Amino acid sequence: MMKIFMTQLTGHFSRIHEQEEEAIEDGARLLAQAAVGSGTIYVHGFGELKGITLEATAGSNPLPSAKPLFLEDGTMNELTDADRVLLFSHRSNDKEAVELAKKLREDMIGTTAVSCYMKEEPGGLEELADVHIDSKLKKALIPDEDGSRYGYPALMTSLFAYYALSFTMKEMVSEYE
Repeated sequence: MMKIFMTQLTGHFSRIHEQEEEAIEDGARLLAQAAVGSGTIYVHGFGELKGITLEATAGSNPLPSAKPLFLEDGTMNELTDADRVLLFSHRSNDKEAVELAKKLREDMIGTTAVSCYMKEEPGGLEELADVHIDSKLKKALIPDEDGSRYGYPALMTSLFAYYALSFTMKEMVSEYE
């Protein structure tokens, strides 16, 4: 099973890298504006994707100028037009993520979102965020004997997209300095 999982996951990472390269560059450029300016990059992940917020703000190589979007008491940080937001959600039509993206758009805050694009239900993060990166994870990776699937590595694929953004942004910021 691990061989199937590793093969599927490697293929998944390759598709993100190959098919989302332009969006990753655009997203990194948008985030870099805050890092080289007077802004802050606010990060938020929904569900278990909250782990990315911790990685981006307190990991061994944190994202420059990054802070959690929400304070410990659940209130959102005050944002300025110099700030940028990096959102992570399982699916582009997640109601909480869509509501937050609508508010950020109304407040004219530059937003990069990472989620699985749900073609059947347009009007989600892919339309509300300034840049959308498709995580391409619609279903679990390993087929079971009964036809069901398991092994849904949402955090892993989202972290892959996060690192792609982070590395690309680091290159851009170093060229600026």
